[in-house]
Amino acid sequence: MNEVFAFYGRVSTEDMQDPVASRLWQLDRARAVIPPAGADIVAEYFDVDHSRSLPWARHPEASRLLAALSDAGRGFSAVVIGEPARAFHGNQYSLTFPLFVHYGVGLWVPEVGGRIDPDSDAHDLMMQLYGGMSKGERNRIRTRVRSSMASQTQHQGRFLGGRPPYGYRLDAAAPHPNPRKAAEGACLHQLVPDPETAPVVLRIFEEYAAGRGFSTIAQGLNQCGIPSPAAHDPVRNPHRDRTAWRDSAIRAILANPRYSGYQVWGRAPRNEILLDPTDVAAGVTTVQRWAPEEAWYRSNQPSHEALVPPDLFEAVQQRFRVRRPSDEVRAARSSHGAYPLRGFARCAVCGRRLQGETRRGRRYYRCPTAGSARSQSHGGHPVSVYLREDVVVRPLDEWLAEALSEEAAERSAQELAANRHSAELEAREKTAKRALADADRKIARLEQALEDGLPMSTFVRLARKHEIGRDAAKAELTRIKNHQPEGLTPEEFKAALEHARSLAVALAGATDTQRHQLHEALGLEINYDPTDKIVHASITPLGAVGVKPSVGGGT
Repeated sequence: MNEVFAFYGRVSTEDMQDPVASRLWQLDRARAVIPPAGADIVAEYFDVDHSRSLPWARHPEASRLLAALSDAGRGFSAVVIGEPARAFHGNQYSLTFPLFVHYGVGLWVPEVGGRIDPDSDAHDLMMQLYGGMSKGERNRIRTRVRSSMASQTQHQGRFLGGRPPYGYRLDAAAPHPNPRKAAEGACLHQLVPDPETAPVVLRIFEEYAAGRGFSTIAQGLNQCGIPSPAAHDPVRNPHRDRTAWRDSAIRAILANPRYSGYQVWGRAPRNEILLDPTDVAAGVTTVQRWAPEEAWYRSNQPSHEALVPPDLFEAVQQRFRVRRPSDEVRAARSSHGAYPLRGFARCAVCGRRLQGETRRGRRYYRCPTAGSARSQSHGGHPVSVYLREDVVVRPLDEWLAEALSEEAAERSAQELAANRHSAELEAREKTAKRALADADRKIARLEQALEDGLPMSTFVRLARKHEIGRDAAKAELTRIKNHQPEGLTPEEFKAALEHARSLAVALAGATDTQRHQLHEALGLEINYDPTDKIVHASITPLGAVGVKPSVGGGT
């Protein structure tokens, strides 16, 4: 019997790789290993712009392939991979291949000359070797790049990319040291003062050194009609609030060491941490965390013109050191225990999450927008917004018990079972349409930036990334259109609600930490209207069975 194949490949665009060319050469290698006659590739799964360090379940196309393995009508009997180092990283092969064996699907790779024999120790060792080589290659590249960037910062004071700080603009400094890139017109850049915004930076430093606070400085800039950083350069700051200066923008400017004329790199490096410490196989996720000042890399000599005199810059940093709480103070502030509603409560006026705060032994949830410069962009926002925890918790417990009672479960089971998939698909469709519109908007913005002088190489790189996102959104909309789901039974809903009811009952004797975990398991969401002083609460306790609709109401 002739084999019918599915192809899997992957490419990361981090190093300016061409996804089209990469797919083609991987596909050519895959076709070279399958039988020349009577075999055909009928399906393709190709991941773009996803790191190899992520497990297969977190790659969109690889996860689709894994789901297809269990489908008897999948249409293929084997999977061929053109480059195992692209597909497997670390121990991913040993975690994935047993699924192929379980469902009777063959796995073919060029390195073994065809089909992997699940009983062959040699094949197993070879595939694990390629996984280790893939991991080692990625680690070497990452170490080499970080070391190179640190050296370029220290010894050359080189600008390493990204948005220029507010107050500066970029100018060409010299041809690129790489001859090929220089021949293409690429060049190194340096920071030069922006005549419009550089005086604003100096004003902020002078006012802060004179004793004014973040909010006072921000309000003064807004009253003078000075555009915020995002409003001044919307093309480079499409993700930021353009309406007004905010306290956080003032603080970021005051804390930026590059205004002293020295180049600094490594203030917030990316770190890989376990996605789930209880499940190492789930892989890692990348987070940015502020590094201590002693870990930063600074240029040995001034690399660009300073916007702030050295004595003024040092005076501001000294005031920062006085404001910054010591480790003992931080420990004292965190000794009040977990806030059971932390992360679940939002301000109904501005939509921001309320922050836990303890005053005189009583816990509150405060809106960070209230009283700040940003509140000017939200008409009618109160000057202060505080929600007392003890006023909310008891009525919330009572409402949870009522919302998850047997009577409520019986009333909602049939309705939820009927509407489950339509609601889920509707949410997926909205997300895909939003992603499609966002990609189109970003491409249009890039086209405008190109006319305004954006380098062509930057335009091509960013446009390619947004086009890939647009194509993925279109593919998702096509899948949704062709999707024919099967509804869950009322019994499955009742079982999920029974589990949620047991969680609600456990709230009575829970500690603050346990209460927070239970609220998370129940999918609690709280909206506080400070004008009418009304709390609206909802829960989504059916996530354990893949159901997302809300069950609940307001209290």
